[in-house]
Amino acid sequence: MTFGFAPSSAASLAAADASANRLLEPAEWAAAGIPLLRNPREVVSGLHARHRPGPATAIVAVLDPDERLRASASFIRRPAPADGWMFRNALLAQLRRIIPHDLRRRTPVRTAVLLYCRQGDARWTEEDGAWMWGLRDACTLHGLRCGAYITLTDDGWQVLGEGRGGRRPSLGSAPEPFALSEVPPLPRTGGAASDVLRRAAAR
Repeated sequence: MTFGFAPSSAASLAAADASANRLLEPAEWAAAGIPLLRNPREVVSGLHARHRPGPATAIVAVLDPDERLRASASFIRRPAPADGWMFRNALLAQLRRIIPHDLRRRTPVRTAVLLYCRQGDARWTEEDGAWMWGLRDACTLHGLRCGAYITLTDDGWQVLGEGRGGRRPSLGSAPEPFALSEVPPLPRTGGAASDVLRRAAAR
């Protein structure tokens, strides 16, 4: 015996497809309570100047509570169908390489943000949805707050889900002058933290 009605609407089918592909729709992302960046343009300009990314480059950065950069890494997206699981694993591998996890904290203190450089316009794509899913899951597994997802295209940059963006920097623009000296050096670690980093680098 069955109760209720079987889902047959287009919305239900779309939700099922999104779940199978491990991606987040813009409305889901906006409802997730992602913390807002106080100065997104400064974050974008700093990462753009530091990594000088090209198309299909992902930059994951970890910010402290004062929104200062603690660590960042960039890598090229492999040519394969967009899948949140694959993106999650790639982001998690980079986080393990550049910064110790915060899993022992009761509440996350540091925040991870993702800047993804792609061609096309700034409108949301399924690839963006897969990156959003991957970032959220990687942050959970590494003990971080899930922060902003930002795209960088030929039109400029945009914080998806917030409606904030700008024309510079853009995918093809030269790095803007940025005082990287303002970014504090990464803290020296010792003991267990060093062991974590060595084990992560050996994987």
